[in-house]
Amino acid sequence: MTEDNTYGVSEIVGTSKTSIDDAIRTAVTKAAENRRHIRWFEVTQVRGHVEEGQVAHFQVSLKLGYALEE
Repeated sequence: MTEDNTYGVSEIVGTSKTSIDDAIRTAVTKAAENRRHIRWFEVTQVRGHVEEGQVAHFQVSLKLGYALEE
């Protein structure tokens, strides 16, 4: 039997000096400390900071979908 679910959506921003992947994983892990039942994420923007011609920092905007409790 399939359950009908209702989801909430939060927007967060993750950052990393290492990579886009690390920025995403760090953001989701941190959000999971405060938000239960996270089910999906969507990357909405990718930005970065350049210093002396090199990528110095990644910034990733995410939407997180979470199941609302009964």
